[in-house]
Amino acid sequence: MPAPLSPSDDLRIPGLTFRRFRGETDYPAMVEIMNACNRADQAEYNESVEDISRIFSHLTNCDPYTDMLFAEVEGEPAGYARVFWKDEHEGPRLYIHLGFVVPAWRRRGLGRRILAWSQARLREIAADHPAELQKVLHAWSTDAAPGANALLESSGYRVARTMHGMTRPIEPIPEPLALPKGLQIRPALPEHYRAIWNAREEAYRDHWGYAPRAEKDYVTWQESRRFQPVLWKTAWDGDEVAGMVLNHVDVRRNDWVGIDRGYTQDIFVRRPWRRRGLARALLVESIRMFASMGKVETLLGVDSENPFGAHRLYESVGYRPYREHYVYRKPLTV
Repeated sequence: MPAPLSPSDDLRIPGLTFRRFRGETDYPAMVEIMNACNRADQAEYNESVEDISRIFSHLTNCDPYTDMLFAEVEGEPAGYARVFWKDEHEGPRLYIHLGFVVPAWRRRGLGRRILAWSQARLREIAADHPAELQKVLHAWSTDAAPGANALLESSGYRVARTMHGMTRPIEPIPEPLALPKGLQIRPALPEHYRAIWNAREEAYRDHWGYAPRAEKDYVTWQESRRFQPVLWKTAWDGDEVAGMVLNHVDVRRNDWVGIDRGYTQDIFVRRPWRRRGLARALLVESIRMFASMGKVETLLGVDSENPFGAHRLYESVGYRPYREHYVYRKPLTV
């Protein structure tokens, strides 16, 4: 494992130590760290031990015993990092790092030290991969984390893509729209899950940053608390999935932000059915469903450079940007 695994005087944090992952007993500390960071960075996520357990039971290209670093101060959680890699469809191999520092220990050099370890570990991993691959370091941040953005940019990262979180008040409730001729919305039953998953993957291949999903991702998808087929709006053309909005309600996230939202996420239309008004009709149907459930707002995310005009579509039915999320990248040199 690369340095640093021991503190140095330049950090000026008495009692700081670094260590490796110890197994499931670390899940509560990870939740404590992430939620402290989420609160400070206005991130609208509230993680749980169950969430971590589910994710770690299906990790791909990541051995937490070698690919994680924990920082503690006098034995209390101060931060952690995890690294992994994946291949982008028709793109580079991405070497991804996640890093968290508890707010009380920020701006003392700890984040920079954790970033240095993450990059060093990813270079170790990349050294065993084919030399001819295009290799890129990859991280995420938001407009509410200026410290993290400054750290990444001073380390040579640049914003490769900006994603927008968009919200819409339920009122006014839009009038229903007719589906394109020959299509119909049908309930999603267990025997449909694989077809919907496959259609989603097919449609997503046309989007920037797509990375093919493994079979274990299909399992993880169904285990998520956001997997709520009863809320989905799936359009069928006979036995073919034409498009979908995989809606969900995240009660824990709503409690965290204090807004009773419905999430109109995962909006996809397959190529043969595009530019016929299907996405708009499914989205309007989703908004109307959430209105009937008493929700006060809906939310979705979109690539600001989506080539299919998704941003304009969402604005045309009342969504407005309210947050920015950044994809940072820089070339990896071994």
